[in-house]
Amino acid sequence: MQELEDLKRIDYRCDSENADPRLSTDYLFGAARGQMFGVLECENDKGKIIILRAFSCQYNAMWNVDGWAPPLFDVEVYQEIMIPGDRKIKELGRKMSALKTTDEDFRLLKQQRKQLSRSIMKELHHLYQLQNFRGEIMPLTEFFQSTNGPPTGAGDCCAPKLLNQAARSNLRPLSIAEFYWGKTNRSGTRKHGCFYSSCVDKCLPILGFMLCGAGK
Repeated sequence: MQELEDLKRIDYRCDSENADPRLSTDYLFGAARGQMFGVLECENDKGKIIILRAFSCQYNAMWNVDGWAPPLFDVEVYQEIMIPGDRKIKELGRKMSALKTTDEDFRLLKQQRKQLSRSIMKELHHLYQLQNFRGEIMPLTEFFQSTNGPPTGAGDCCAPKLLNQAARSNLRPLSIAEFYWGKTNRSGTRKHGCFYSSCVDKCLPILGFMLCGAGK
């Protein structure tokens, strides 16, 4: 928190002259509002303390930022699915805007857009790979089989990102903290500078698996 307050940017590894304006913390106090950040204290096989950092979802449309835990998927493959899919969804939306909501064609286009959106999300969720401290890897979709698939944002929270990075780096997790930084969210459930526990709907189903082997 003190780093964010002092530096007012998250690309803390570079000097101010080379700072990326997209990574300023001003972004968190604007229209996009704030987001969650996490810190995981770990130790390596020699007992040295290692600190990992993560932000939830994307930061100003960026998935990867140097010094921060990466997402649980290959970003390049993700974009290969997301970009053309999003283009098709917007095209259907434009066609719908030219019709009356009572038209049969409008209803058919709306249904088509809904099915396309679900299909894209299913493809994207299959890209998420979770690794635990036993070296076991499972896709995100395995943990939400009894529902309509993973809820939006599942696997994008700080804790899964941090634990995944720690497991892949052969680090043993010791303690974790997640806090909100920036303008209060629209629902008023997240406030600047406050700590929060991992969410129940998105994180609870997967964190048990991710922590397997962490105590060894």
